[in-house]
Amino acid sequence: MCAECGCGQLNGNTRLQFNVNGYTDENAKAVEKELLGLPGVLYVHIHAHEGETTIDYSPAKTKLTDILKVFMKHSLEADL
Repeated sequence: MCAECGCGQLNGNTRLQFNVNGYTDENAKAVEKELLGLPGVLYVHIHAHEGETTIDYSPAKTKLTDILKVFMKHSLEADL
């Protein structure tokens, strides 16, 4: 369970932690906003300078491919 909002495995949610290559301050903010707009995405935290990305989401509401499409749309490479 995450400390930020209480979500986690108990509610059927999944936490992804991975690195993304190519972030700038601008596109990191755009990606965060777009990801949070997807159904079932509860939490997004991006460290643009390191590429570290954390996403909590419900796989029942959003597919992993939908999340990856957001990165591709912004010409970013996610290392899952």
